Amino acid sequence: MYEQARFTVFAGSGGRIFAERICQYLGIAPGASELIRFSEGNTFVRVDESVRDKDVFLVQPIGMAANDEFVEILFWLDAFKRASANRCTLIMPYFSYAKGDKKDEPRVSIRARVCAECMELAGADHFMTMDLHAPQIQGFFKTPMDHLRAMPMLAEHVRRLGLENAVAVSPNAGRVKMARKFAAELGFTTAIADKIRSSREESGEVLELIGDVSGRDAVIVDELSSSGGTLASLARCLKKRGARRVFAVLSHNVLSESGVKRIEDSEIERVISTDTVDNVNILGRDRFQTISVAPLFAESIRRFYDGGSIDVMLSDMPESFYEAGVRLAREF
Repeated sequence: MYEQARFTVFAGSGGRIFAERICQYLGIAPGASELIRFSEGNTFVRVDESVRDKDVFLVQPIGMAANDEFVEILFWLDAFKRASANRCTLIMPYFSYAKGDKKDEPRVSIRARVCAECMELAGADHFMTMDLHAPQIQGFFKTPMDHLRAMPMLAEHVRRLGLENAVAVSPNAGRVKMARKFAAELGFTTAIADKIRSSREESGEVLELIGDVSGRDAVIVDELSSSGGTLASLARCLKKRGARRVFAVLSHNVLSESGVKRIEDSEIERVISTDTVDNVNILGRDRFQTISVAPLFAESIRRFYDGGSIDVMLSDMPESFYEAGVRLAREF
C-alpha cells in the first residue's frame, strides 16, 4: 500500500474506470479533479488538490472519442505543469492515432508524430502505453516510454480454456509476429490469412488462408478491431476450412455498435480482450469477455516511482497479475 502523498493518479474522462482499477490495486484514492464540456464543445479541466512537487499519473486512452480525449490530455498536462507538479506521466493504454504512423500517399499527415509532439510540448515527461500499432512508433516520442504487452495475460486466459490441437491465426501479414509469439507461448501451430483492404475502409476481405486448421480450435490473434468485418470474414473462412471452434483475442476492443452486431452474427464463439478502452458497446454481451490489464500498469507505476525494473516484470509476469485482472474486471 502507498500513502497518497507519494504520488497521485488522476483520470481523464475516458480513463475513469481504468484509473479506479489501478488505484484499487495500489491501495490509494484517485486524485480529485473536474471536467466540464460546454455546449459549444469547449473542454474545461481543473485539478482539485495540490500537486506541487508531486509525481502525477494521468490515465487517459485515445480511443472511442479520439479527438476529445486527445485535446483533454493536452489541457490536463498543462494544468499539472502550471500547478507545479514534479513529473507528469501519461498512462495512455490505447493510442488510436498510432495507426497514422507513415506517409504512404501524397499530401497526408503523419498523425501519430503530430500527437506525440503535442503531448510532449504540453508537459508529458514519461509515457506508459500498451501494444502500439507498430513498436517503432516509440521513435516518434523524445521522452521515455514504457511499452507494455497484453498478450501474456490474454494467453493465460486462453490456456485456461483447455483448447486442444489449437492454432493461432494471424488476420494479416502484419500480425504474423504477434500470432507466432502467442502460439509459442501456448504450444499452438500458426496459420496466416491473406487479406485485401480497399482504400481506407476499416474492414478487409480475407482471400486466402495459409496453414492447416481442419478439425482444430482456431484463435484469431489481433491488435484491435473496430468494425468487426475482418474478424467475421476470417471466421467464415476458418469454418469453411474445417475449423472446429473459433475464438478471437484482441489487445484493444474498440468495436462499434454495428461491429458488435457483426461479431454476434458471426461464427466467433468468444472475443477475449483487455480493458484498455472503456467500450460500452460490449457491456452485458455474453460473447465478449474482458481481462483487466490495470494490474500491469499499476505495478509499472510502482516500479517507475521506486526506480525498479519494468523489463523484469514484463519478462516474468506472475499469474497473480492475471488473477487480479479477472477480479478487477468483475468489480468495476
